[in-house]
Amino acid sequence: MVKHIILWTLNPALSEAEKKTVKSGIKAGLEGLVGQVPGLLDVKVHIDRRLPSSNADVMLDSTLESEEALKGYATHPAHVAVANEKVRPYTVQRSCLDFEITH
Repeated sequence: MVKHIILWTLNPALSEAEKKTVKSGIKAGLEGLVGQVPGLLDVKVHIDRRLPSSNADVMLDSTLESEEALKGYATHPAHVAVANEKVRPYTVQRSCLDFEITH
């Protein structure tokens, strides 16, 4: 299995109300991909209870069946649509960590 972790920083020009709406849209869009994208096992998007020590606004924590499933996820039309409509227009920085997990 593979973990796919993303941290985003929202555009600082957004108002607090806009940030709240954007974060909710990102969460709904990405969590809604489970069952649509083959090999995508679990998605949790963390948007609340951020501590002042944080330097990112949104965290994606997802689990996929394999590295091949991750590659498919990256190009899947449903994922691309969420990224293009709900994430990219509102973010200014993205960090990614992908790694294999074993149990």
